[in-house]
Amino acid sequence: MNKKSHKSEKERIVFIINPVSGEGKTDKLVHLIQHHIHLKSFLPELIVTRYKGHATKIARKFIKNGVKKIIAVGGDGTVNEIASELAGKEAVLGIIPHGSGNGLARHLGIPLRSETALNVLNTGKIKRIDAGKANNRLFFCTCGTGFDARVGKMFDKQDGRGFMNYVRTVIRELMNYRPKKYRIRIDGNKYRQRAFLITIANSGQYGGNAYIAPEARIDDGLLDICIFRPFPRFASVILGLRLFNRTIDKSRYLDIFKGREIIIQRKKNIRMHLDGEPVKMNKKVKVTVLAGSLRVIVPG
Repeated sequence: MNKKSHKSEKERIVFIINPVSGEGKTDKLVHLIQHHIHLKSFLPELIVTRYKGHATKIARKFIKNGVKKIIAVGGDGTVNEIASELAGKEAVLGIIPHGSGNGLARHLGIPLRSETALNVLNTGKIKRIDAGKANNRLFFCTCGTGFDARVGKMFDKQDGRGFMNYVRTVIRELMNYRPKKYRIRIDGNKYRQRAFLITIANSGQYGGNAYIAPEARIDDGLLDICIFRPFPRFASVILGLRLFNRTIDKSRYLDIFKGREIIIQRKKNIRMHLDGEPVKMNKKVKVTVLAGSLRVIVPG
């Protein structure tokens, strides 16, 4: 009787693990979770995903069963799948970063070492953050069209993951990519622009400490709209360095606006990425901000 009562006092916490994120060290992650989570407080359950989109289905099932803490173990794509199901609900997202970019984890100050990130689950606090919505799909770091969407598509086709493979994809695609024409409306203000890329940032970076919107805040109820105009090829290296030293907003090729409702239109269907994951939209994409819609465990 006492043992059953003690067990019922523990809080269920579900870890949804993407086995192909990062270096795919699933067995090590399972070991770390079992040894670093506070077992006196939590009753952990570990589920491994089997296909793209599976994490969303798993999260939905456990939320219906009353679980309040769902932990994403993987990269930004896995985080997006789970967070998209949690947004607007009282269930809380935790993150154990294990991907190539880990954009949301980095922005929130969640440690990249699994052991330390697990301790955040034990001792952290809950923070409300915004989400972005592109047509009917959610994102939490960035969404975009143009060059970054092209890179996301080509990177997704590769067998190998990891940051260096991503860098190689960027360099290869940069040689052949041509800017596109867009019609853009930001809170009613209209623009016509040929752009290398258009990134709508909820957080400051793509991931890997590459900052496209250094002043973006994830809880201000606003999105940062970054329009990269065409630039000469010789400027590529300097612009790349600016992404990583957080001065890209000083570049004369980049315009940044803040807004709550953004509409992007082209004559063709628009290819985009949502938190790095490639998606195909129709010719018109409406992006809005959902203020304070997601609860996340962050360092206390």
